[in-house]
Amino acid sequence: MAYRKLPSGVQDILPEECFLLNEIQNKLRRHFSVCGFDPVLPSSLEYYDTYSEIKNRIPQERMFKFTDSDGRILVLRPDTTLAISRIAATKLGCARARLCYFADKWDMQNAGGLFSREIYQAGVECLGEEGVFSDAQAVAFAIECLRAVGVKNFILDIGHVGYFKGILKECGLNDADAETVRRCINSKDAVHAEKLLRKRGVSGETLNRVLALPALFGGAEIFERAYALTDNCEARAAVDYLRKLNALLSDMGYAEELRFDLGTVKRLSYYSGIVFSALVNEVGAPVLSGGRYDNLAADFGKHIPAVGFAIGLKRIMIALERQGGFSAVSKVGVIICDEGAEGKAYRLFSELTGRGERVRLSASTGRAAIAAERVNAEKIYYVTKDGVETL
Repeated sequence: MAYRKLPSGVQDILPEECFLLNEIQNKLRRHFSVCGFDPVLPSSLEYYDTYSEIKNRIPQERMFKFTDSDGRILVLRPDTTLAISRIAATKLGCARARLCYFADKWDMQNAGGLFSREIYQAGVECLGEEGVFSDAQAVAFAIECLRAVGVKNFILDIGHVGYFKGILKECGLNDADAETVRRCINSKDAVHAEKLLRKRGVSGETLNRVLALPALFGGAEIFERAYALTDNCEARAAVDYLRKLNALLSDMGYAEELRFDLGTVKRLSYYSGIVFSALVNEVGAPVLSGGRYDNLAADFGKHIPAVGFAIGLKRIMIALERQGGFSAVSKVGVIICDEGAEGKAYRLFSELTGRGERVRLSASTGRAAIAAERVNAEKIYYVTKDGVETL
């Protein structure tokens, strides 16, 4: 029957997974707090116009829309970073802040599997900061967050949108075509990228430079290849920046986790500098994604340079489960009492929970309840008027 089903792209989280999700959140909350990040929670509802009339607008077909009582169109929050950029530009007294969050975002087009329409994320935004050391700190913090929750054998894949923009300037494409080529290059689809570029009259070395982007992946050795591929000043400046970033991160102790990918190209209007993603073999999509987005707050009236990232909590759960780090729900102690010993049993319950012990007070009384409760109980306290027996 229909009421037994959920819409595609959403799911219920059952106790075992919810237990792990809470563990992940608690570890991240502690890590965010000790590293000086302050929590923020953007509103779940916003006006449709907020995201449809800005430079970095979200396509209307991606947003969950409905009508308010006054007839205005509302949307469920489609992008947390944009929401925090709005808060920073319009409500924060100081342009410099380090913020963290745990929040849902909703994407109408995603459905099923790893690509849920309800996406639960944790994330951080470093507002009012710029420069290579700021970016290095963001990348290092992303690595430490993954370590904190127990993810193993991941790599941080780093690129820079300036390299792609520089290469693409020679092609003379309009914004729409440039975005289409970006999507092709980002998905390593050189065939469709070449088809569009040739259709727009791009050929020769200019075409070859664009098609070479997906292969610019690896360690620091790719910098020389990337530099030699073009004499465009913007593209070469991006390579020089990545060299500095790599030197800083290596000095900070993170050389082993880093890979560089100049074929990783995220939304050109959204990102303004480095972009990065965390990848693990066990999950077919990034478990963490971020970058520098200096121009987002300008959509809401103030220039605030910023860098940050979001962690997909469901994907982290999948990674931990497949890597063997999935923690089952710990069993609970159960208190059962004889009739007439209910008050004594409740006082024992209060004492044990006050000490932090995980315990439940059964609503059933008498020894007949023991068999039913024993299945999931770590241990059983049986309370009578004369004392307490531990089973």
